[in-house]
Amino acid sequence: MIAIVNYGGANIASVMFALERLGIKGILTIDSDLIANADHVILPGVGAAKSAMMQLHEHCLVDCLKALTQPVLGICLGMQLLFKQSQEGNIDMLNIIDSTVNKFDKKTCEVIPHMGWNTVSFNKPHPLTQNITNENYFYFVHSYRAETGNYTFGKTDYGTPFSAVVVQDNFMGCQFHPERSGNAGAQLLKNFTEM
Repeated sequence: MIAIVNYGGANIASVMFALERLGIKGILTIDSDLIANADHVILPGVGAAKSAMMQLHEHCLVDCLKALTQPVLGICLGMQLLFKQSQEGNIDMLNIIDSTVNKFDKKTCEVIPHMGWNTVSFNKPHPLTQNITNENYFYFVHSYRAETGNYTFGKTDYGTPFSAVVVQDNFMGCQFHPERSGNAGAQLLKNFTEM
C-alpha cells in the first residue's frame, strides 16, 4: 500500500493519477497509523513551507514521518520539507537532511519561479533513478532551492546549482514533478514503488 500524505499539497490529484497510470493505487490519508504501516509513503506538495508544516503539526504527523523506515518520496515542496530549515517563512522543517532551502537569487535568475523543463544531472547512481538517462528533462515549478551536499544524487542549474534529487537513508526527494515529467517521471515513480 502506498500512503499519500494529505497535508494540502496542490499536486495530490496529479500524483494519484500518475500512479493509476502505472496500475498502482495510492491511499490519500492523514492517519498516522496508515502512514506508519504503509509499504511506501509519498509527500506530495505544491504550496508554502510554513502552511505545510503547520498542517503536519496540526495532524501530529511530524514525529510519525521522521520515524518512518520504509521508502519515502518527497515531491517538490515535499522534498524541501525533508530539510532542516527554509528561508520561506524561516520555518523549521522535518530536519531529516541537515541543510537549508533558500530562495533563488534575483541577481542570478532571470525569472522566479523556476518554471518549465530543465535537465537533471545524476551524479550518483541510485535505484530511484535507474533506467533514466542522465541529463533527461523534468518539469519544475518552484521559487526556493535546496542546497547541494552529500545527499545530492541529482542536480540542476538555474542561475546556481541546486539539488534536484536527494537521498538520506530511506528518504528520497525530487524537486521536479515526476507526475508531470512524461516517461522519465513515470519511470522514477515506478522505480520508487518497486523499492
